[in-house]
Amino acid sequence: MSIQEQMKLDMTKNLAVLLMEDYPDLTMEQALSSVLNSDTYQRLQNNAAHLFYQSPRYVYAYFKHEMETGKME
Repeated sequence: MSIQEQMKLDMTKNLAVLLMEDYPDLTMEQALSSVLNSDTYQRLQNNAAHLFYQSPRYVYAYFKHEMETGKME
């Protein structure tokens, strides 16, 4: 596994953990499902976007905005 792939996996886990902190009733499975089905996750997988180099809270801000508005900007 490449370093970039590991960073993407770590970011995905961190986004799910942050989501569970904001919504304590969510299970890990629900939080991961929300992350994996998001546009933010699709952009995270795009190597050209370099989101995996950012801090988890920075990427989570985009993810949270997407969750609240239905779109990522």
